[in-house]
Amino acid sequence: MTMFSFNHAAMRPSSPARNPSTSSADRQPFAVRLAADALVIAGILALFGLIAWILPAIGEPIGPKGVPSSVSTNLADLPYYALRSVFRMFVALFFSLVFTFVYGTAAARCRRLSRVLIPLLDILQSVPILGFLSATITIWMVLFPGSMLGVEAASIFAIFTSQAWNMAFSFTRSLASEPRELDEAARSLRLTRWQRFWTLDVPNAMIPLLWNCMMSVGGGWFFLTASEMISVNNHTYALPGIGSFVAQAAAEKNLAAICWAIVTMVAVVLLIDVLLWKPLTAWAEKFRITQSESAVHKTSAVLTIIRQSHIDEMLGRLFQPVGELFDTLARPLGRTGGRWSVETKSARSRVLDALFMVVVVAASAFGVIELMLVIHRDAGFDELGHALALGMLTFLRVALLTIVCSVIWVPVGALIGMNPRVSRFMQPIVQVLASFPSNFTFPFVTLWFVACSVNINWGSILLMALGTQWYILFNVIAGASQIPDDLREMTRSFQLGRWQRWRELILPAVFGSWVTGGITAAGGAWNASIVSEIVSYGQHTLTASGLGAYIAEATENGDTVRTIIGVAVMSVFVVAVNRLFWNPLQRLAEHRFALN
Repeated sequence: MTMFSFNHAAMRPSSPARNPSTSSADRQPFAVRLAADALVIAGILALFGLIAWILPAIGEPIGPKGVPSSVSTNLADLPYYALRSVFRMFVALFFSLVFTFVYGTAAARCRRLSRVLIPLLDILQSVPILGFLSATITIWMVLFPGSMLGVEAASIFAIFTSQAWNMAFSFTRSLASEPRELDEAARSLRLTRWQRFWTLDVPNAMIPLLWNCMMSVGGGWFFLTASEMISVNNHTYALPGIGSFVAQAAAEKNLAAICWAIVTMVAVVLLIDVLLWKPLTAWAEKFRITQSESAVHKTSAVLTIIRQSHIDEMLGRLFQPVGELFDTLARPLGRTGGRWSVETKSARSRVLDALFMVVVVAASAFGVIELMLVIHRDAGFDELGHALALGMLTFLRVALLTIVCSVIWVPVGALIGMNPRVSRFMQPIVQVLASFPSNFTFPFVTLWFVACSVNINWGSILLMALGTQWYILFNVIAGASQIPDDLREMTRSFQLGRWQRWRELILPAVFGSWVTGGITAAGGAWNASIVSEIVSYGQHTLTASGLGAYIAEATENGDTVRTIIGVAVMSVFVVAVNRLFWNPLQRLAEHRFALN
């Protein structure tokens, strides 16, 4: 039976397996464990100290002059600005993770809801960040009147919208492609739904979800400028952060400040990689599906220190009552396998399905009719036709970008994911490239475009690729790293040639991951068009013909109707492409190329 690399006898909730890393830590000398405890405690205290230092500024009252529209470009403020940005990023990531677990589980496990939730996810990922900001900034300001917390909440929500969708896509796909024998084992053991979620669902999705978390943080950095220097409805709200610092420096033509911000950003990304992503990717190796242990192990000094300390034992004792409480509360939801699925639907089920679809179609039709009436009354259908034409131009850019990035990054991602040594070396480099907000370089790129007379209609494709190509690379790396060692050994035993190995094993194994990466990359490219089709530095502003520039200009000018038209047209394009192209490929990946 295909197994996770850790002992799945632990699926029996009454007798969890002993973690080998824990027993190894027990054999460490007392002085080593004491030193590890001291380092871990110092790190935890430092983390809570930094959070306590930041929190008062987040909730401070708005001054008599209102929310500031600019920030200081004093270099001494850069470390503090970077800390504020990192705090926003990880608060948004926490909420994205909660959203992923709830939304992804509902989309994968509830047959009726999946017919609404999955198309809705297509629409959500197609709505640009400025669309969310223009619709919600007033709501956040009303919820937290007279406090900077309202603008902070709007900024965090904007970052959330750049992170959550690809994580939800990844988790939903992982749940849909669980190995059948592990599903049968969970049913046979009659695990509760809560036990199954933490024993099978999350471990099975851990590696791709982790890589998508990294990519989500990278996506959040890309939209950091737009989420910290919020320009909507003829108002600009500036929050202290490294994104707003770069925007202000670009407006002041301060290239030296931009360069220092780039250096600070690289340092932040490397620090996050060493302290967080590298330990997590090394820890997640135990969730790989394989029947034999990998010959090369991923290592992390931070993870080694944590394992040598007593922190895992302390957290286990601390949260055990909480886990037991949730387990008790979740028992009324039923057990996995309590009711086995059947091939034929009952008459009652068919009637309920039909009624559900009637309600969904009626609600969708009502929404479309209301939208058409608003457009006809306030703008006219000529404006809608103009937006559709611009949408076609942006679509061609997105399609070209997806094709070129797939050709480049699928083989690169497969090579990185299948070789732990290469992965260990390349991960920090990839992290810097993916997490580094490429729009920080847009002022330099704008100057280059102006100096070399580069047409922004073509140059915007490069700008979009800088921020979205990593979705494909990260998903392919995650897919390749999940290929069981047994299958790799089999291809070597059969002495398959290089092309045969790629054709028979590697490309089929990463096909589903490429589809997930392609969906999120294309959706991210549509989103990135709002900051890539209109770029500026000082007095130089380059504007491409496309839907992204249309939405950006309408949002900044407070033209609500044109903003709605742009967002609606972008949603139609993204959903249509997903329905007609990506969804058939996703079904093909689930039924023909799944590793189960």
